[in-house]
Amino acid sequence: MDQQVLIVVGLGVVCFAALAFVLLAPTQKDKSNKRVAALNTGRGGLRTGGGAQGNSDAQNKERRRKLTESLSALDNKTKDLKKKKRVSLSQMLEQAGLDLTPKNFYMISAICALVFGFVGLVSGQQLWITGLLVVVGGLGFPRWAVNFLRARRQKKFIKEFSGAIDVIVRGVKSGLPVNECLKIIAREAPRPVNDEFHMLNEALRIGMTLEQALTRMYERMPVQEVNFFGIVLLIQQTTGGNLAEALGNLSNVLRSRKLMEGKIKALSAEAKASAYIIGSLPFLVMGAVKVASPDYLDPLFTTRMGNFILIGAGMWMITGIMVMKKMTTIKV
Repeated sequence: MDQQVLIVVGLGVVCFAALAFVLLAPTQKDKSNKRVAALNTGRGGLRTGGGAQGNSDAQNKERRRKLTESLSALDNKTKDLKKKKRVSLSQMLEQAGLDLTPKNFYMISAICALVFGFVGLVSGQQLWITGLLVVVGGLGFPRWAVNFLRARRQKKFIKEFSGAIDVIVRGVKSGLPVNECLKIIAREAPRPVNDEFHMLNEALRIGMTLEQALTRMYERMPVQEVNFFGIVLLIQQTTGGNLAEALGNLSNVLRSRKLMEGKIKALSAEAKASAYIIGSLPFLVMGAVKVASPDYLDPLFTTRMGNFILIGAGMWMITGIMVMKKMTTIKV
């Protein structure tokens, strides 16, 4: 009876912690509506005059109207893309830069599951631990590796993307068309920037519109920098204006974002180090106790109640790690 009460209390505490984490997690604010509202408000402040001044005001009104419509359309498309939260396996592999089909990925996952299970059997683990290793090897480790490669590829892209925009700015100022500048980036930029711009050029070459090609580029590389780049190009295509100046401002904004991210990492380094130390303490203490008294922790692994305690402690540990990661992650 006491064991059942302890199990029920432990599960209740874990559920309460998970519910608190979901309720207290911060939400992302959508600033695009404010931007569109500000543009709509600015339209009302235009003054009409006679002669050349009246024509200029009319042109400004028309340009603001087109800009507002373009921003609204882009905002709706961005929302539609963000609603597709579930990314397919083929898209994940493409975003990670892996030349694999889903069938090949499943084969690799099966091999990893067999390897993890073999390690569990050779090391003399209990049957349920071996089964857990098989699940981790088949479902957890391969997807973690793909997500790791996705994040690393996106970081490399963001690091080199501002330089690619500078190439477009210098090319436009020297008189080259935008398509030629994109081809230069596809030939000479480092990976993965050249890969993405090569696919962008191929999409334009086979007859896709610039909007469709940029949308597919954002699907392959879902980062805000690509979204900003697409907005600038599409607005310039719709309303006109100085493309070199707009892209130069975008390049400065992207560099400012990188500087801000560096400052945030420096300021949050102490908190992250504390989180790492706190997260590693249970394992370090367990290892020290195992060395000092090898038989002291055996009931945790050999008795049913000890197994329940380990499962509860592991769930509680995972919850704490998720909370600390959420607290130390600041998005620019």
